[in-house]
Amino acid sequence: MLVVAIDIGGTFTDLMAFDDRTGRFSDSKALSTPNRLVDGIINCIRKSGLESGEIDELIHGSTTAINTLIEKKGAKTGLLVTQGMRDVYIIGRGNRPESYNLFFHKHRPLVPRHLTLEIKERLLASGEVLEPLDTASVETAANFLKDKGVEAVAVCFIHSYVNPDHERRTGEIVRRILPNAYVSLSHEILREYREFERMSTTVVNAYIGPVVGGYVHSLKNSLADIGFRGELTIMQSNGGVMTPEVATARPVAMMESGPVGGIIASARFGVALGYKNVISFDMGGTTAKASLIKDGETTMAPGYYVGGYASGQPVMLPLVDVVEVGAGGGSIAWIDEVGALKVGPHSAGADPGPICYRGGGTEPTITDANVLLGRLDPNQFLGGEMKLDAQGAADGIKTKVADALNLSTVAAAEAIVDIANAKMSLAVREVSVAKGYDPRDFALVASGGAGPVHVCAIARDLHVPTVIIPLFPSNFSALGMLVADERHDYTRTYYTDLTNVDFTHLVRVYEEMVEQAGAGLRRKSSAQYQVHLDLRYVGQEFTLSVPVTLEQLKAGDKQGIRTAFDRLYEHRYAHHSPEEPVEIINVRVAALGKKPQLEFPRLGPAGQAKPARTRKAYFAEAGRETECPVYERAELGAGAKFSGPALIQEHGTTTVMMEGDVCTVAQTGELIIRIRGE
Repeated sequence: MLVVAIDIGGTFTDLMAFDDRTGRFSDSKALSTPNRLVDGIINCIRKSGLESGEIDELIHGSTTAINTLIEKKGAKTGLLVTQGMRDVYIIGRGNRPESYNLFFHKHRPLVPRHLTLEIKERLLASGEVLEPLDTASVETAANFLKDKGVEAVAVCFIHSYVNPDHERRTGEIVRRILPNAYVSLSHEILREYREFERMSTTVVNAYIGPVVGGYVHSLKNSLADIGFRGELTIMQSNGGVMTPEVATARPVAMMESGPVGGIIASARFGVALGYKNVISFDMGGTTAKASLIKDGETTMAPGYYVGGYASGQPVMLPLVDVVEVGAGGGSIAWIDEVGALKVGPHSAGADPGPICYRGGGTEPTITDANVLLGRLDPNQFLGGEMKLDAQGAADGIKTKVADALNLSTVAAAEAIVDIANAKMSLAVREVSVAKGYDPRDFALVASGGAGPVHVCAIARDLHVPTVIIPLFPSNFSALGMLVADERHDYTRTYYTDLTNVDFTHLVRVYEEMVEQAGAGLRRKSSAQYQVHLDLRYVGQEFTLSVPVTLEQLKAGDKQGIRTAFDRLYEHRYAHHSPEEPVEIINVRVAALGKKPQLEFPRLGPAGQAKPARTRKAYFAEAGRETECPVYERAELGAGAKFSGPALIQEHGTTTVMMEGDVCTVAQTGELIIRIRGE
């Protein structure tokens, strides 16, 4: 069986393939094509040398969903709400995260008030009908939206997470009157209380639905045109894969479709090498991402704010907990209005790209700085496929940065790299220190085209003792998609006091959720189900998600659940209150269709590691230009060992080792680097 994974990034599109009949891996990389993303996918397949007709499964990760939302290029959307709730979405939350920012603004609604219409109906929190659905008001609203040229409709009634009957009937009427409109019903997206967050998630799903649906349809047609007849699956934000049909119905589930692949792969590689606790660090062309993996399991978050907490759009669906900063290889260095050097978040992307790419870029970037410092070889970038303009990079940094700051060109390039490293170190701190974990207890797994270039400096800053450079680091997110299981997550509000919970009813709710979650699984024979309870102390606003077992639910193990909550609370906040009552808010179920594990070939034994050549490189700690040995990764056998400073070059990236760092090559080819002094 030939399985192919393709990840579209801001600068490059990456492909990884595995043929289980031969045990052979294939990879390729092509510049992304922002104006027509499908072209980048087809270019990757052609460069890989694979025959499209022989591909059995193609797994795809895309930024289409999140880009559509951030760039505000979604469909014209209408919103139907319960009478009296018209302004819930516009008002949002009353908090003001930036109290002293005179220019602060809350989220900008995707649906204007004149397209937000009230429907006569009302349910109680118990799900009982207080006021029956007035179908005439639905028809009137639907006809109004039709006259306004609305392309998508979101429906979110109060308490529909308990009883979705009114929403279902409303959906039927809307689809009849607007047969070409994309319809999103809140109970199909998020069966969870908190009216504003549920409404926002439903609106986002409707807003991006037509664009994502069109993209998926175009992708399927374009792949068919080049002879692909296999099965297409889409990567989700929760670290699992889904069918194109599910992706079209719930596009909001693929917001972080691309980056999570590398996190899944980091967990698998870490466990295989004996490191159950790792931090995934992925630095691509546009952003850098960090995520924490504890005991071999990715850390999940209940949702996040697209565009930032202060003024972003809430999307409350489970996703792999990832912190993202605007520091990628293409991030632009610039001088602000008070003369300070900044790096990012704006990126040169794939078009025009960094100055050294010769694509018309005029703004200096992190990649340009690394070329000037000798950390990237202008003649061997992407294995020599792409010749870089080192002089152009130097001239751009001198003109735009060095002269403005009265620095030498080399000092300006060092400053750009140092600022980028500081930003990325903060991202690693946010997923570790901010969550109660000491980064010194973890290994750092570096990936992305720029990750290995910067990771040793970041590890040194955070006192992380071990860095792992996996196989195919520049295609690592695509590799993670190859090993990702099928996954569907569902949440249902179940509000009750832990001491008085009816476990028989709770088990029944769990079984209903399992039936719903399992219905979409293709790999039913290998299905596994995980359950979490969202718990909090009575009187609190927010919860902690506590893993429990079905056996605990069936046995009514209140004490075991309470102990698990107290232990998690103690770890997160360094205290807990054993005498305070606890309540359940939500039940979460994840359905997993497990994939067979991939077997990576072992390397042959190593002789003495010998550098292929030397290259002049600048290191701040040395304070001068250093004649640095350059190793070709493909020539390193298992057990090879050498010390830094050193550069380890491969097709898609270069690993930069500092003075005193020691690298050992694992039996399966990973680079294990011990950081000096740690």
